[in-house]
Amino acid sequence: MAAVQWRSRGRNYDTELQRCRPEAAPVEFGDYHPLKPIMVTDTKTRRGARKGSTSSSSSSSSSAPADPLSSMLDGTDPLSMFASEAPTISHSASTGDLGRKRREKEEEAVGQDFEPWSSKRGEILARFTTTEKLSINLFMGSDKGKAPSPGSAVSEKVRTRLEELDDLEEGSQRELLNLSQQDYANRIEELNQSLKEAWASDQKVKALKIVIQCSKLLSDTSVIQFYPSKFVLITDILDTFGRLVYDRIWTMCSDPRPLPESFTVDDVNDTAKETCLNWFFKIASIRELLPRLYVEAAILKCNRFLNKSGIQETLPRLTAMIRGIGDPLVAAYTRAYLCRVGMEVAPQLKDSLNRNFFDLLGTFRQISGESVQNQLVQQRVEVPEYLTLYSPAINWILQCIAYRAPEPLLTEMMERCKKLGNNALLLNSVMRAFRPEFVAARATDFIGMIKDCDEAGFPKHLLFGSLGRSLACADPPESERLTILNEAWKVVTKVRSPQDYINCAEIWMEFTCRHFTKREVNTILADIIKHMTPDRAFEDAYPQLQSVIRKILTYLHDFSVLFAMERFLPFLDMFQKDSVRVEVCRSIMEVFIKHQVEHTRDPVILNAMLHICKTMHDSVNALTLEDEKRSLALLIIGFIRMVSFGRDFEQQLSFCVEARATFCNLEPVLVQLIHTVNQLAMETSRVMRGSHSRKTAAFVRACAAYSFITIPSLSSIFSRLSLYLLSGQVALANQCLSQADAFLKAAVSILPEVPRSISVEGKLRSSESFLLDFINNFLATLLVVPDHPEHGVLYLVRGLLNMVQDYTWEDNSDAKVRVYVSALPLLAAMSQETYLYSIPKVDSNETLYGGDPKFLSEINKLSETLIGQILDHLKTLGRDEQQSTRRQGALAFSLFGVLLAHGDLRNNKLSQLAINLWNLSHKHGYCETRVSVRTLEYIKHQALQPDMSHLTDTVQRLALQSRT
Repeated sequence: MAAVQWRSRGRNYDTELQRCRPEAAPVEFGDYHPLKPIMVTDTKTRRGARKGSTSSSSSSSSSAPADPLSSMLDGTDPLSMFASEAPTISHSASTGDLGRKRREKEEEAVGQDFEPWSSKRGEILARFTTTEKLSINLFMGSDKGKAPSPGSAVSEKVRTRLEELDDLEEGSQRELLNLSQQDYANRIEELNQSLKEAWASDQKVKALKIVIQCSKLLSDTSVIQFYPSKFVLITDILDTFGRLVYDRIWTMCSDPRPLPESFTVDDVNDTAKETCLNWFFKIASIRELLPRLYVEAAILKCNRFLNKSGIQETLPRLTAMIRGIGDPLVAAYTRAYLCRVGMEVAPQLKDSLNRNFFDLLGTFRQISGESVQNQLVQQRVEVPEYLTLYSPAINWILQCIAYRAPEPLLTEMMERCKKLGNNALLLNSVMRAFRPEFVAARATDFIGMIKDCDEAGFPKHLLFGSLGRSLACADPPESERLTILNEAWKVVTKVRSPQDYINCAEIWMEFTCRHFTKREVNTILADIIKHMTPDRAFEDAYPQLQSVIRKILTYLHDFSVLFAMERFLPFLDMFQKDSVRVEVCRSIMEVFIKHQVEHTRDPVILNAMLHICKTMHDSVNALTLEDEKRSLALLIIGFIRMVSFGRDFEQQLSFCVEARATFCNLEPVLVQLIHTVNQLAMETSRVMRGSHSRKTAAFVRACAAYSFITIPSLSSIFSRLSLYLLSGQVALANQCLSQADAFLKAAVSILPEVPRSISVEGKLRSSESFLLDFINNFLATLLVVPDHPEHGVLYLVRGLLNMVQDYTWEDNSDAKVRVYVSALPLLAAMSQETYLYSIPKVDSNETLYGGDPKFLSEINKLSETLIGQILDHLKTLGRDEQQSTRRQGALAFSLFGVLLAHGDLRNNKLSQLAINLWNLSHKHGYCETRVSVRTLEYIKHQALQPDMSHLTDTVQRLALQSRT
């Protein structure tokens, strides 16, 4: 392969473009359309006749060509066909099923909208805690609880179990003292596990002993603050026991066939009934009232196995038995447990729920009695704190009563509250239990009742907090809203404890934002600042203060109004903990980006948002995670994109200068600022229609200077390369030739800094593909860049190729030679009389040199040098037959394509080189046959053109070779 003399083929781009355009064929209305034959046909009357079927509904012309999709389906729609083949269901059967499902749905009184007890469990355990030492009194049973041998008589078995029950009440006791709260919870969990193990080993009486002993613990109020949590822990054991007993009897009924879900008493066999009755007899023999009540309530569901009305009869009896419990707190939680079990097994029995509640109201007078008061004095518990212990029980009972309850029931409850002298505890539970719509409609009445409550028993601010929660979910009458807010705030603002104050103020902020203007919101913010600033009380209330911000942002999306509020920014200043302050700023930015639709230049918004963004930016340090940096940068970029000063381009550039100084530590923000300034320069060019005045020319040069100064501060080498190239293209489009020249030279100068591997999504990848993409883009730009008069011909092209020559490429890489192959089309395009593209008002080399022979000679010499380098590399690859032949073939085919498209093949040596490259690329059979065939067809098509007839001889010498 001797060196050849390069000569570029002359190109007429306009003529070639016309040749490539397909001929337009006139289409008359009514002619064939490819979508027209596809029609949906009804297949009900011809089931199974898919093949060869015809449809009278098809209106396509018989002369139209067959559509491949329609022919595959024979005109039938597959969805209709599948529907027609579905098995039919008899009308009577489907009607019966629908009726049964409807009845079941109507009978199901508890749905997804009912908040289950499990969702309240964690809150109660977290709220009612103590540092006092706790104790557990446990019965340590004898070995009599072991399962009897199979051979023992039935009478002996019964006698043994009766003795065990006696031993249960009279046996030895063990008291665990000085337990912490966590130790107590762990002990109760151990008992729960012991219950399961005893049951699994068929020690049913031992399991019953554990449940009874645990139930007895609920009579102990020695550490009264912990009682609600104790109730939660121990009722978990009761629930486990009730489930085990029910499942045991259910299993006995499932032999030989499973018991249906909606079974009746008639479906239960005698053995299961006897076992179930035996359990109730065992429980009835428990002497103490409280464990007997709890354990029978735990297996209340088992009444289904005995008779249809068992549950309905048992609930009133258990309700009446609770009246025998002397301690009002213990009685309240017993009623709560009975209501919980009742809602699970018979939610339709509302009378039992109401009776429990009315009985509970009757016990309130005991609270002021001597027994309770002495207990509170002994344990040093204040009355308000004591009353809050009732809240979970009363709230649960009222939730069960209020579930899907009619509105008149709320009116009745309000009347009962009045009869009790507006008992604050009860009133609070009523407002929390009933639907917010019911409460909101009577908000004024509730305020009057709250005013009449005794402040000593239950703080009024808690009552207003409960009312505020309802009003946040439902709207009161419009005429009453201002009165409601004024009355509520009179009470809230007088609360002395900062924590109690902010808990209530946070709730009412949502009501204020929903129904009032910025004036009222600003007033409340000022009041919050006044209460929370002394003694830096805000430091203990960051969650509530964050909630206030979230509620404001939920309803106020006009940021010009938001930042115009006098107290909003001082309110933000209370967030002095760095992590919390950044989180608040982030939430504000997210809402701004989501809801700010139009661009803004409002100085109030800009100053406030710059302050917020600077707060986020300044939180970045060496320990900040990359994901966190990226997240903050995206928020700041979203703000920058929304800033626009219209035609005041200088002000926009000044903003970018300020933003660059403010956000210098976040590289993505700097990249966005460079893009913004480049866009600003192009917008200036558009406004001036490409003809800059002295002022606008100076402005676009200032934009170029901004980019040129900012780009070197970026750490990412590929960001710098792409921005240098992009900024150079922008400068060139604005006739800033010296600036464009500086950008492009800077890009060439940093090419040696490109590492051989880069991190992409946490994985190291070769940088070759990225670098080749950049160089190809750079070469395409060089076509329109005029040569510098002081640096000689093609100085940028030569500089780039020299850098490529000196760059340290990967071993066994063809990247450098591929750059040379990519440079040949550029040099060929530069030798044309008219360039493929140009920039308005910028004289490219076609104008500067005007086809000067010396210029063309330089291009040809450089092209010959590149071809020589490529051919030498091909020879080197040919020496290694095993590994490099595939690379040699691919590279030879690429060079063949360049010679075919850009070289003048009328030159015999160049034509012979092309033929040799073709043969070399096919020598080892690695060239794809389909590509080769299409290439030959293209050459034959080109040979038909008058100025390309010389290709006829060339194509005859190009042969396809098999891979054998």
